[in-house]
Amino acid sequence: MANDATEDSTKFEDEYSPSSTVIKFDRPIPLLRGPLPASPSDDPSAGPYVLAFKDSHAWASSFIACERKIVQQCEQGARIGCAINASSKCKPPWWKVLSGVKLEDLKEREACEVREMEECFAVAKEKCVGFAKEKCLVPFRDARIKVGKGVFNLKEAVKLISWGSRPMNGMNSNCLIGGEFGVTNRRASELLGSDDCVRRILDERQRGTEN
Repeated sequence: MANDATEDSTKFEDEYSPSSTVIKFDRPIPLLRGPLPASPSDDPSAGPYVLAFKDSHAWASSFIACERKIVQQCEQGARIGCAINASSKCKPPWWKVLSGVKLEDLKEREACEVREMEECFAVAKEKCVGFAKEKCLVPFRDARIKVGKGVFNLKEAVKLISWGSRPMNGMNSNCLIGGEFGVTNRRASELLGSDDCVRRILDERQRGTEN
């Protein structure tokens, strides 16, 4: 009886041990954007907050990750389509099937499919890159990026100091946040002339879609 009680106790401990009863969840994925108070120029009916990237580096990293993911998905689909296309183009004529397929015919078809697959996928890859740029450009161009108070970055702060004695009408309007210190964010397209990170991404992508 003692042995039975011991076995029952051990079984109970195993069934209700932390490893058996605790459910492990994956760590939450960090948010790409966070809420910020809306700026005075924002539409009041949209609510008091807007979602914005914490800085231009986070925005650029997300842009690149978006393109990479779309390219990967596009290429996966292209491989399937190119394989079907190659198989269709290289299949032997019906009369060869009736007369019997030889080893040479199989080798010829294999070489044909490899050639057609490579040519088809090379074209598809180029199109996938353009497709990804096009899909990511518009939403990320309009996406919000958190900005500091008064100036966009240190480079612009230095410019403002050096321009302190110059007439205001000679200053680039992009160097100030709309003249309003209540502004918390800007669309990426508005930072194109003042943020190097945004400029490199948007300039390259916009030129790519125009060509």
